[in-house]
Amino acid sequence: MLVAQITDTHITAPGALFMGIVDTASALAQAVVALNLLDPSPDLVVLTGDLVEGGKPEEYDHLCSLLAPLRMPLFAIPGNHDAREPMRQAFAGGGYLPREGFLNYVIEDYPMRIIGLDTLVPGEGGGALCSDRLRWIDRALSTAPDRPILVLMHHPPFVTGISRMDRLGFEGTSAFAEIIRRHPQVERIACGHLHRAIESRFAGTVAGTAPSTAHQIVLDLRTDARISFAFEPPGYQLHYWREDAGLVTHTAAIGDWPGPYFY
Repeated sequence: MLVAQITDTHITAPGALFMGIVDTASALAQAVVALNLLDPSPDLVVLTGDLVEGGKPEEYDHLCSLLAPLRMPLFAIPGNHDAREPMRQAFAGGGYLPREGFLNYVIEDYPMRIIGLDTLVPGEGGGALCSDRLRWIDRALSTAPDRPILVLMHHPPFVTGISRMDRLGFEGTSAFAEIIRRHPQVERIACGHLHRAIESRFAGTVAGTAPSTAHQIVLDLRTDARISFAFEPPGYQLHYWREDAGLVTHTAAIGDWPGPYFY
């Protein structure tokens, strides 16, 4: 099973640039082309939050038009820049988002189960898993203890060292870790939010973030550093699962370079 992960697309209204600088729409279009050219083709694509910049219906309309050429199914979760009801409406045709409440879901149609978590706290940059969401994920994990699982969430549940992003916070980490530790079938927790590829051991599994399809947050580990972004190469991740080997994750850059050259 092959899962492609894209994240932090930050799509604006047509014709607008993110912060007046970043053409996130063109960047996403290039990512879609790159994913469609993969051979073997991914079984599905997951989009781990901050789909749009301001949570507006016109931004989601623009996002959906950019994603329409994808040749494989897409499953999305919200980030702190998203808004539940416009997102729910935009992706209603996919049939996987609940009709009300948090945007949590389980996809059972593949060898590895996909569980999407809603960590959104409206109006906040940080995220949370409240008691209701924690109970939901515990039940979802308990229903199939023998099947491997890929958990999707926007906010990483670990400290990254990029201080200003860490200080935005994630509420519920300890309780979430206890739940994950009880369910060793969780192969990986795939996150966004950091606009970089970062990995950490977490509660008996591996948690990681993926690069943005557009701009990347600068790797600055000084405790007083401001959040800044740069036009490092955009990217995506491929999560390659085999029953006899578990899950292996590849991080790939999007762009044009000389090659390939064969030995």
